Amino acid sequence: MLRKLLSLGIAMLAAALTACSDGTGGSEVSPGNGAQGTLIFNPPLRVVTITAADLTAQLSATPTGQQLLQIAGTPTCGIDVHYIQYGTIDGSTAGGVSPGLTTASGALMVPTGPAPACSGPRPMLLYAHGTAVDRTTNLANVPNNTEGTLIAAMFAAQGFIVIAPNYAGYDSSPLQYHPFLNGDQQSQEMIDALRAGRTALGKIPASSTTEAPGLLFLTGYSQGGYVAMAAAKAMQAQQGADPSLTVTALAAMSGPYALEAFGDMVVFGGVNLGATAFLPMLATSYQHQFGNIYNSPNDTSNVFEPHYTALGPVDAILPSNTPFSTLVSTGRLPQLGVFSSTAPTGTCNDPFFAANTPFTGGTPQQNALFALGFTPNAGDPSVNLIVNTLRRDVVCDAFLHPDGAFPTPTAGVPLAAAPAHPVRQATKHNDMRTWHPTPGPTPEPVLLCGGGNDPTVFFPTNTGTMAGTGASGSTPPNHAGTFWDAEATAGLVRVLDVDTAVLTAPNSPDGFDPLRVGFAAAKTATAQAAIAAGATDGGAAAVTQAYHGTLVPPFCSKATQGFFAQILISISFPYP
Repeated sequence: MLRKLLSLGIAMLAAALTACSDGTGGSEVSPGNGAQGTLIFNPPLRVVTITAADLTAQLSATPTGQQLLQIAGTPTCGIDVHYIQYGTIDGSTAGGVSPGLTTASGALMVPTGPAPACSGPRPMLLYAHGTAVDRTTNLANVPNNTEGTLIAAMFAAQGFIVIAPNYAGYDSSPLQYHPFLNGDQQSQEMIDALRAGRTALGKIPASSTTEAPGLLFLTGYSQGGYVAMAAAKAMQAQQGADPSLTVTALAAMSGPYALEAFGDMVVFGGVNLGATAFLPMLATSYQHQFGNIYNSPNDTSNVFEPHYTALGPVDAILPSNTPFSTLVSTGRLPQLGVFSSTAPTGTCNDPFFAANTPFTGGTPQQNALFALGFTPNAGDPSVNLIVNTLRRDVVCDAFLHPDGAFPTPTAGVPLAAAPAHPVRQATKHNDMRTWHPTPGPTPEPVLLCGGGNDPTVFFPTNTGTMAGTGASGSTPPNHAGTFWDAEATAGLVRVLDVDTAVLTAPNSPDGFDPLRVGFAAAKTATAQAAIAAGATDGGAAAVTQAYHGTLVPPFCSKATQGFFAQILISISFPYP
C-alpha cells in the first residue's frame, strides 16, 4: 500500500537524517534587528547534514525505501538543512492601519556534494506548506516533519536550494494567530523568507553553493498552493523595483485559488473535509485583516454557536499545541459538524434551504460527504460550529451578488461585482482571480496539479475555475470559459489532474502518464488495505480520508519536479 509505503519510506529518511545531524552552523553569530526580510541569526543553525550516498544507502536498505526512491528519484546531492528565523509582517490591517512586525521561522535546505548539480550556482525554490493545525510545525525539523522531509528528498536532493517558511503564528513566531489564506500577508512573508534565506547563503558551511541568477521557482501544496500563487502575484508587481523577484515558473498544487466561489460552495452546504479546523482559522485571519467578521473582537456569537464560545474564545484555538483530536474529544470543536441539520427559515429563499440542508448539489458520493458537515446526525451527535444566521446571510448575499463560478458558472467565471456580506468581501479580496500569469518576453509558465475528486480542496471549483480540467483520456483539455482561458489555451498554464485515465489518441502523451498510473494504483492499494482491515464500504472511506493529505502530495510533487526540470533542461542548465 503506497500510503504505508510513503510513511515508512519517509520514516527511514528521517532516521537517516537524524543519524547524520551535527547541529552546527559556525561560531560567528550576527543577530539581526527583526526588520522585515532580515535574518535574525546569521549564520543560521545547521540542524541536519547528510551525503547523497548515505541517504541513498539508508533508503535502499528496505523495499519501502526503494519505492520512495522511485517516486522522488535517487538523490544526486547531499543536503544541509538550516533553521532560519526572519522578520516579517502580521496580517492585522483592519481599519486601514499598516501591518505590524513579527518574526517567523523556516527551513533553508542546501544541496551539497561533488556532482555538478550540487554546488556552484543552483536554482532557488521557494516552497509553501499545507495547512497545519499544530503550532509547533517546523519544516526544518525533517526527522519529524513529513512535508519538510518530502521536499528535502524531492527537491534539495536533486540540486535545488529550498527555502520553506513555517509561516507567522507557528514554531518560534510570537504571533498569537496565523494569517490563514490572507494573500497580502502570506505573499509578503514568502518574499521576506526568500530575502532572509538569500542573506544566509554566503555564511553557511556549504557557501560554495550559491543561487543561480534568474532561476527562481515557486511551489506549494494545499494552502501552500494558494500561498505560492499569491507570492507569484506579489512578485510580479514588485519585480520592476526588484528584478531578483522575477519568477521563472510556478507550480501550484491542490490550492483554494477561487476563494469566493469555494467559500460560497461551503456555506451553501458543500462542506469540505476538514472544515471544522479551517473555518475557525479563516474567521480569525479575516477578522485581523478586515475587522468586521465578528460582532466585536470579543463577541464572536454571530459566527460560532454559544456551545463553543462558552468554553473559551473559538478564534484562539488554532493553530494549537493541543492535538486536534483532543480539541474534539474535550468539546472545543466538533469533528465534522459545521452547520445545523435544521434548515433556517424566514430567509430570502426558504425552499432552497429546505432542499439543501444538507446540500444536494453534487454527485451521490459528494452529497454523502457534504451530509457529514451537518449535525446532529446518526454519526455525529455534536452541536454545529457555525450559527444558522451566518449561513443564511452569506447564501442570501450570494443569491443577490452571485460569483461567476458558483453555483451557476458564467463565461470567464468573474468575481461577484459588489458582495455586501463581510465574509464574501473578505474571500473576494483574497481570491486569486485578481491575477493573470504574464506572457511576453519573460513568461512565467504555470503548472496546476491536483486530484479531481479531492474532498478537502475541491478541484473543479478551484483549479477548474482558474484553468479548466486539463486532458483526461481522449478528451482534449477544456479551458473554455475559465478565468485563465487565454493563458491555458496559449500553453502558458498547464493543468494536471492525477486522478484521470492515461492519455490516448488524439492527444499526445504529456509525460505525466506514469503519475496517473501510480495514483490509480495507490488508491486501489489504499482501498484494498482498508478492506483487509475489515472495511465494508469497498475502502471508499479510507480513500477519501487519505486523498488530500497522503495520496495526492507525492504525485503532484513529482509532477512539479519534472515540470521544473524540463525548464532547466531547456536552457541547458545542469540538472540530475
